[in-house]
Amino acid sequence: MENHILLQEPQTSLLKATSSATACNSDCCPNQADVRMGESADPPFEIAYKHLLEKAADSVQNSLLVVEECELPLIDMQQLGLGEAERQECKKLIAQASQEWGFFQVINHEAPRDVLENMRSEQVKLMRKPFQEKKAYRDLNLSDGTYRWGAPLPTSLKQLSWSEAFHVRLSDILDSRHSHSTIHLRSSMEQFVFAICQVAKELAEILAEEMSRETDLFAEACLPESCYLRLNRYPPCPNYSHMMGLMPHTDTSFLTVLHQDNVGGLQLVKDGKWIAVKPNPGALIINIGDLFQAWSNNLYKSVEHRVVANPVKERFSTAYFLCPPTETVIESGGVGGAVYRTFSFGEYKKQIEVDVKNVGQKVGLPRFLLPTH
Repeated sequence: MENHILLQEPQTSLLKATSSATACNSDCCPNQADVRMGESADPPFEIAYKHLLEKAADSVQNSLLVVEECELPLIDMQQLGLGEAERQECKKLIAQASQEWGFFQVINHEAPRDVLENMRSEQVKLMRKPFQEKKAYRDLNLSDGTYRWGAPLPTSLKQLSWSEAFHVRLSDILDSRHSHSTIHLRSSMEQFVFAICQVAKELAEILAEEMSRETDLFAEACLPESCYLRLNRYPPCPNYSHMMGLMPHTDTSFLTVLHQDNVGGLQLVKDGKWIAVKPNPGALIINIGDLFQAWSNNLYKSVEHRVVANPVKERFSTAYFLCPPTETVIESGGVGGAVYRTFSFGEYKKQIEVDVKNVGQKVGLPRFLLPTH
């Protein structure tokens, strides 16, 4: 879920020194009216991380050598509504991709195109506001720490993320009142959330069925109020080749549903090596999260992935994280003995916070392995 990516604020005097212009992706309506003259939308990466950028200019480049580009398994969800044979074959392909890749993409889903496009339009407007305005953003009554950039106290470039995001707890925006100035943003977020939530739940229930595990967990517990929405922006990074837009990680959710543009940069581990995902703006990308890997007893794979920053274009993506309430208990099930001890979602998130503080990064599921594993 990447909910640990939050930089301690650099000194105010340093932040005022940033004034570089934000390069535009020609596919994203480059209206810069929201960025006032002399104020950049970009966080002050080069100032905050000057010591790292000067000392280790080549370290990231050497770790991000050219990787093969591939297309993720493509699932046509329209097949689920045809005959029983087509439905069963489609369900089998979803489960197979979740076991072998941990990632797949879906087309002909039920999230309307106009809902996706409206969300992207409002996201671009928000993310292109001046950096200082985003830092102080309170219009949606969001929780403290919702706006994030960079990485928490990185000691090397490998721990640095050249990106910014609004990581939104959906309970903050659902069923609450907001100012008239945010009505379009809030409306777009709500429509996006409810459309994507249905896609995520349908896929989660299929995956449960394919491992012969009956449950009402996804239908009754994973409601939008317990889930998260992350609005990502990856500014161009022209001066440092192969910089990571988002450092390698796995997601904490059951499932993540990603809507991205056509800039590219997403990479994942397959068969022990990094591969680049060929962008397909007409599809939604689905990936298995840590909770599903534990709940499925390692049948479905939560795969490490990252984003590589583009030297010229900014990149936008919107991620929906299917999560249960914090008190929900995750118990391994399926074939064979349990691989992980039973834990609550709240306990898992707390352990991530402790690990980030103590060792500088998320450890994740290995903390919850039973002794025999």
